[in-house]
Parts: sequence; C-alpha cells; structure tokens
Amino acid sequence: MFSETADVYDLIYRGLKDFQDEAAQVAALIRLRIPFAKRLLDVACGTGEHARYLVRDHGFHVDGIDLEPAFVDIARGKNPGGTFTCADMVDFDLGSEYDAVLCLFSSIGYVKDLPRLEQSLRSLKRHVARDGMLVVEPWFEPGAMQHGYVMCVNAEGEGRKVCRMSRTEIDGRLSRVHFEYLIGDSRGLRRASEFHELGLFTRGEMTAAFESAGIEVEYDEVGFIGRGLYLGTRVD
Repeated sequence: MFSETADVYDLIYRGLKDFQDEAAQVAALIRLRIPFAKRLLDVACGTGEHARYLVRDHGFHVDGIDLEPAFVDIARGKNPGGTFTCADMVDFDLGSEYDAVLCLFSSIGYVKDLPRLEQSLRSLKRHVARDGMLVVEPWFEPGAMQHGYVMCVNAEGEGRKVCRMSRTEIDGRLSRVHFEYLIGDSRGLRRASEFHELGLFTRGEMTAAFESAGIEVEYDEVGFIGRGLYLGTRVD
C-alpha cells in the first residue's frame, strides 16, 4: 500500500503528527495501569516512530508488525533492539505475550468490515499477557467524514520536496482516500498514487466486537488525537 511512498512517510508526518508527544501519552497511560510494564507490541507499527520514542524516552522494549514490508525495514533500522515482522493484524501469531498491545493512528480501520474487525481483535488479544492491556485508536465513525473532502500537504527536508493531495469518498460504511504524490529532488520528479480503504464503525459496533472477542473495554472520547481510544483487558 505504501511501497512507493514509504521513503517520504516520515517527512510528510514530521509536520503533521507529534510522535514523541503521543509516545509520552501512551507511556503514561500504560504505566498508570501497569506500573511494571516493560514489553510492548505495536501492531501496524508503520515506520516505527512511536516505537523509537517508547524505547528511547521511556525504557520499553517494543516489537512490531506491519503489513507493508518497506515500513518494517524502516522500523527495524530505527529500533535494532526490537523484532519487527511483516504480518497482517487480522490473523497473526508471534507466539509471545506482551504487557500492552497497541494499535494506533486509526490503523484498525484498514480491516474494513465487522467480521475482520472481530478477527483482528482476537489476534491482538492472543498477544496480551493476563495482566496486560490493549490500546486501540479508532478510525472515524459513520457520518463523521465529508464526502469529496480534499486536502493538500507539502513537506520539505533531506534534499526533497513532497506535495501530497488527497480526496475522500464515502461509500456506505467504507471510506476511500485517494492520494496523489509529487516528489522531487535533485535527480528529478516522480509521481505516485495510493488508494486507502478504511471501514467506518460505530462506537457500539466497536464495543460489541471487543466483547465478542473476549475483551472488556473502556472508551475514552478524546484519546491521543481527538478520535477516541479503546482500552481493553482480557476477560479470561
């Protein structure tokens, strides 16, 4: 999905997202509930930015998975002490349990539909230690996004300039975001296109999916970036 643009992902989000501050919020939340927490799993870890700060600033050991091989390679380079694996959150088994399992930046929306949502939560739960917790940052609920919304982001650094334009379409319970990139450096210009599809789940559907997967869940309406936050613990 990000194979053509993974190399500019961090450049784009450097001015859009404060990974260091979010990592501090994640660390504080985990330590409040699990003071002894040490091992974390970052599901849909992207380029490993959250992991980098959670290790460097807060002393956690962080492993991660992502569906995009290019992201996994970048995350490994940033986090040599962790194990980063190319895997699908819908169905994976690392054979290990963690004090906390994270799924941040609305990545859960990529499962697209309710059966895959529940299957993903079961996979995440499989990796939560008995006294551990699950932290899931949701995508938008139905009705919260604007059909036809257009956004343009410009970024510059490391000898490159990037312009990314996006347009959102709503198709029932699915949101589709079309990205067009123009990337330039001293060697020339290149273009890239991406199409992202994310499911739109209500709070009730999310809660029911957690409960069906055997997870007790609390909901924080604000969360880290205003999209809310689900905090889960194993029932069994």
